[in-house]
Amino acid sequence: MTDYKDLAPTVYRQRLVIEGYPEFVITDNHIKDYLSKLSPLLGMDTVLDPVTHCSDKYGWAGWIHWETSGAHFYAWETPLLFFSVDVYTCKEFDPKVALEFTKKYFKTKEIVSREF
Repeated sequence: MTDYKDLAPTVYRQRLVIEGYPEFVITDNHIKDYLSKLSPLLGMDTVLDPVTHCSDKYGWAGWIHWETSGAHFYAWETPLLFFSVDVYTCKEFDPKVALEFTKKYFKTKEIVSREF
């Protein structure tokens, strides 16, 4: 693997990954509701409402399109209840807001995050 080099230092980008164990099985409606509520909390303007897809092999996936990029959401029931959120924007946002909202929304007792 090569060392990372910022190829576009004049283009602002912010990335955040949040992962955790939800206290309930995540459904299509949860994903759409979560992404819709996350948007204004982070100051993002929605261009396309959330869309979802369920794979028999890999579980749920969802995505929302923001004017300044978007967010992806993934949820599993097997082999364990688990979710992963990828937020990518060209507009600054507060990662603590995203983490706290996600923790409360999914009633998770264990959650981690990482900014890039």
